Parts: sequence; structure tokens; C-alpha cells
Amino acid sequence: MSLAKWLAVSIVAASVATASAQETYPTGPVTVIVPFSAGGPTDTVTRLIAEPMGKELGQQVVVQNVGGAGGTLGAGQAAKAAPDGQTLLLHHIGMSTAPTLYRNLAYNPVTDFEPIGMVTDVPMVIVARKDFPANNLKELIEYVKANKDKVTYANAGIGAASHLCGMLFMEAIGTELTTVPYQGTGPALTDLVGGQVDLMCDQTTNTTGQIKGGEIKAYAVTTKERLASLPDLPTAAEAGLPDFTVGVWHGLYAPAGTPKPVIDKLSASLQTALKDPNVVKRFGELGTVPSTSEQATPQALKDQLSSQIALWKPIIDKAGVYAQ
Repeated sequence: MSLAKWLAVSIVAASVATASAQETYPTGPVTVIVPFSAGGPTDTVTRLIAEPMGKELGQQVVVQNVGGAGGTLGAGQAAKAAPDGQTLLLHHIGMSTAPTLYRNLAYNPVTDFEPIGMVTDVPMVIVARKDFPANNLKELIEYVKANKDKVTYANAGIGAASHLCGMLFMEAIGTELTTVPYQGTGPALTDLVGGQVDLMCDQTTNTTGQIKGGEIKAYAVTTKERLASLPDLPTAAEAGLPDFTVGVWHGLYAPAGTPKPVIDKLSASLQTALKDPNVVKRFGELGTVPSTSEQATPQALKDQLSSQIALWKPIIDKAGVYAQ
């Protein structure tokens, strides 16, 4: 067989294989690993998009919670899954901070995963127990500085969004607080509502209901603009911290080596799910918005991950807080 004929046959064979992968995938239920406990903000986001993605794919999308170690246990399990698109990972900003926070990380976020697309960028809000003395952010900062040895700050564990936001907050006000780490956002917020701890900075997807219900006191959102879901709450910049902005972006990943046709089909289903009226409505009620079709692409998530790794490394190194 001549070289030209061999190349032609190879191209045709590759095209047939690509078409076959697109047509046959998925072959059964698709599992999305959430590397945090059930009921937390990342879990909420995942469950909202699971049903419309399943409809688009023609198979059920099942959420599996694998919490622990700041999200690294679940991510490590996903990295080792078969690269066939049947097991995925939905993770947040922790994908970009783990390489610096964890010295013995069992996976590489860049090389061990195929990005599928961005899901949402969730704002955060600085909150306190409902009977905390300070009534606004200015008073909060003054009180914290004067009582730093007494004030406790709750987080969902090293690497969690609440830990990262708290680290930035303490750096911004130049005051170290006593931190109380929990095994997940749920128990941390429960103790905040119960008054066992004083402060927290967490995602609106997890705090909006408690804020509106008067169960906790809110001081500021971490976005540049006010939120439609919490219109009376000032931004941190308005309230006295001019450069304090942070969001918790979420992305969907597959194990490295997953065929491109499968990735493309997953990205397309994600884009469709993010336009679902119920998803748009529920995201809005939780203080966030779905990613656009341009953001819900492999390239957009790849770029986001790389830029965020570069952003967070010097911040974490300066703080000198690392996991074992």
C-alpha cells in the first residue's frame, strides 16, 4: 500500500472512530464526583446541573460525594478513573490552590485532567453569628482588631473556599484570628448559626438562605457589584476594603486521556444545562449566575486554571499555611 493510500485509510478510520465515540457515549450513568460533603455549595451547584445534563446526554447523571482533605481525596479518585467520560469531577477554586497548599498532592490538576468547561463563579459573603456585636464591616474590622485573641473564624478545612477567603480577609485587615477548621461547610455553618463560632466567609450558594432568614449577620459581598439576590448588602469595597474581591469559580473535568469527542459532547451538554430555565432561576436565588457558552468550554477552563494557579501560589506562600 502506498503512503498516500495508507494516510487516506488512516484518516477515514480516525473519522469513523470519532463518529462512533460521539454516537455511543455515554454507555451508562455518568458519575460526577464532588470532592466535598453533601449539602455544601459545590454539591448544590452540581446537583442543579446534573438533571439537565442527563437529559441532554440521554443517561442519568449521578452525584457522588467524596469529601476530605480539602477536596483532594475526591479529586485524586477522579484522576484515577477510567478515561471514558463515565466518571467526572466538579471542583471549585481548590483545583488551583491545591498544588501549593499540598506538598504531597497525589495528582496534577493540569496534566491529570481534561477540562470540560466552567460552571459558575460564585460570590462570597462575610458573615457572623447573628448576635455578633459589630453592625457593619467597619465596626467588624475594628472589633476584630481589638479582640483578635477572642474572635474565632470558622472554615470548611484547609483548601476550602471559606479557608481561602478567610486567609485573604486576615491579610487585608492585617490581623490573625483563631481559626476553627471543620470537615465541610455544612457543619461549619451549623455552628455559626448556633453561635459556637464568630465569623465565616463563604459562598452565597450556602449562606443566602440563612442571611435572608436572619439566622446569621452579613456584612459585605466579595464582588465588584452588589448582588440582585442581596441588594441591600454592600460590596467589601463600599464597606471599607477597597481591593477585597474573590469569587469561587467551579469547573467540570474528566480524567486525562478522555477522547476529545467525548469531551466535546460533555461540554455541549454542560452549555445546554446552564441555559436551563430552572438552573438559571435557582442559581439566581443562590446569588450566582451560570457560565456563558463561551466560558463553558475546555479552553476557557484550561486558561482559568492556569491563571489561578499562578495567582494563588504567591498568596499562599506568603501566608505560609500548608497542609500535610
